[in-house]
Amino acid sequence: MGGAAQLVTGSHRVDGHDVHEHVLTVPLDRTGAEPGTVEVFAREYVRTGRADRPRLVFLQGGPGHPSPRPDVVGGWLDRALEEFRVVLLDQRGTGRSTPLDAQSLGEVGAAAAQARHLAHFRADAIVADAEALRRALQGEEPWWALGQSFGGFVLTCYLSQAPHGLAGALVTAGLPGLRTGADDVYRATYALTARRNREFFARYPRDEAVARAVAAHLDGEEELLPTGERLSSRRFRTLGAALGQQSGFDALHFALEDPFTTVRGARRLRTRFLLEAGRRLSFAAHPLYAVLHESIYAQGPLTGATAWSAHRVRGELEEFSLDAPAGAPFRFTGEHVYPWQFEEDPALVPLRGAADLLAAREDLPALYDPDVLAANEVPVAAAVYVDDMFVPYALSRETARAVRGARTFVTNEYQHDGLRMDGKRLLEVLLELVRR
Repeated sequence: MGGAAQLVTGSHRVDGHDVHEHVLTVPLDRTGAEPGTVEVFAREYVRTGRADRPRLVFLQGGPGHPSPRPDVVGGWLDRALEEFRVVLLDQRGTGRSTPLDAQSLGEVGAAAAQARHLAHFRADAIVADAEALRRALQGEEPWWALGQSFGGFVLTCYLSQAPHGLAGALVTAGLPGLRTGADDVYRATYALTARRNREFFARYPRDEAVARAVAAHLDGEEELLPTGERLSSRRFRTLGAALGQQSGFDALHFALEDPFTTVRGARRLRTRFLLEAGRRLSFAAHPLYAVLHESIYAQGPLTGATAWSAHRVRGELEEFSLDAPAGAPFRFTGEHVYPWQFEEDPALVPLRGAADLLAAREDLPALYDPDVLAANEVPVAAAVYVDDMFVPYALSRETARAVRGARTFVTNEYQHDGLRMDGKRLLEVLLELVRR
């Protein structure tokens, strides 16, 4: 971290708040094996009259998603600003933190160079970046952190690798398995996804026949998305990621509302359906999510290579088979990424080689230290959702028990996006828990 340079690029006022924009230059690889630097960007909100409050850094879900760009100060952010200066950190590779996509990765080199480069964008590097930013802003004084989803995975890594930097840790929907590989995670999430499918079709019985009809149509007819590529039935099935969100049932139902029309006597999918499907299915806005998703479960010799785990595990499950017999229950998939998406999504096609190499790596370092966590002294509170489709409840409860002193708010009130839906209340509950 030596030699990193902080720069405040600007400040402005928003609705009773001072907003400071920070840019920090840090090494790409802190071991020195790979040359180069990346910029880390963070936007800090300070409520008027509360500049003396401690800082709280927000770790966004993902991977591969930037921190929020709030158009209004509401929800959890509004509650946090009552007693913290809030730092919205763009994790490396996202937002304004040296963003990565097919265009920028093409400048790195061929697939092998890209894969080596991408290996420096996991949770351990994000923790090191956060620590560099903390020191640049406030020296050795620790700060608070709030992690949502993958941000909770990063925060668990933070508690393992740099607990001295944390005054308190708050987690929502993001306690990872400490010794669990991708295969076990996906076996659990497929089971949860199957249950959510059953619940969805019980609420909207007509939609299963509609979904089955759309899939059969796509197997026999060429339908093009707005980006020009053919929509396959297997890609259509990935719309089920919406089932893991509180408002996802209605959103998916509305997408399936009236998908067909007739054009010159032939049955076709409506333009508005294809527009909506294309918007939901494209990784153009966040390609890093697809490339890095399985690597968040890789922990070196403990787990080995992920080797396209979601794809392999799906092959074990008849319920999710693409060759299910007529009349078999229809199943959408969930938060699963498949190698064939790097053939069908134009935003991912240039990244296929790098993604294959990253999936084959067996030496990605472990992210969590169970011994350090067992001796934890940082106040920790976590919201754990019983029905979370993306982060299995059983794994989260096991990890909560493994982190010394961690307190949990266990509830079936929320799906994975509870912080977005009811953030003010959730943050209130976690702060009360952690301060008892």
